[in-house]
Amino acid sequence: MYHQIHTYTELRQQIHDDLRIQHPEWVKSNGECPTCDSYESRLTEMLGALTQARGTTVQV
Repeated sequence: MYHQIHTYTELRQQIHDDLRIQHPEWVKSNGECPTCDSYESRLTEMLGALTQARGTTVQV
């Protein structure tokens, strides 16, 4: 289902939810998902580097 994203927080949550749906084997029995956390961390790093290069900021 298509959901329009308006903020960085919404984008991060959508990616988090989609990763859990697409890869349930990554989710531990206690609900933690280290692989999802790693992807989210990497996204934050990449966006930070991109925004620094462009001279803009992203609210995390």
